[in-house]
Amino acid sequence: MLAGWSGSRSVRALFWASAIFSFVMAVLPHPPAIPGNPNDKLQHIAAFVTMSALSAWGYPRSGFLKLLAGLSLFGVAIELVQAIPALHRDSDIWDWVADTAAVSVVLLAVRLWRRRASA
Repeated sequence: MLAGWSGSRSVRALFWASAIFSFVMAVLPHPPAIPGNPNDKLQHIAAFVTMSALSAWGYPRSGFLKLLAGLSLFGVAIELVQAIPALHRDSDIWDWVADTAAVSVVLLAVRLWRRRASA
């Protein structure tokens, strides 16, 4: 059912919308409160799990390492922008580690799922 959507413009648009939303929320000086008040690491993980799934779905021909590197670098970019004093945000290397770990887990799961589906 969803196979026809793989690589579609709609999925790519969702990926880019999620990336823009994630970036804006990460660099707002005073982001809105999220229900349940999840900690910063959980917010990073949720954002990068979402972006990873959408990137794998929207760009199915892109390799694992290309998607991993791109999303990991996006996490680095967020941390570098958060280091700007005027934003009053905290830059933390562990946020980037959480981002990259989330991306790795999702992309590995997608890779395994695709192998099983093609077997």
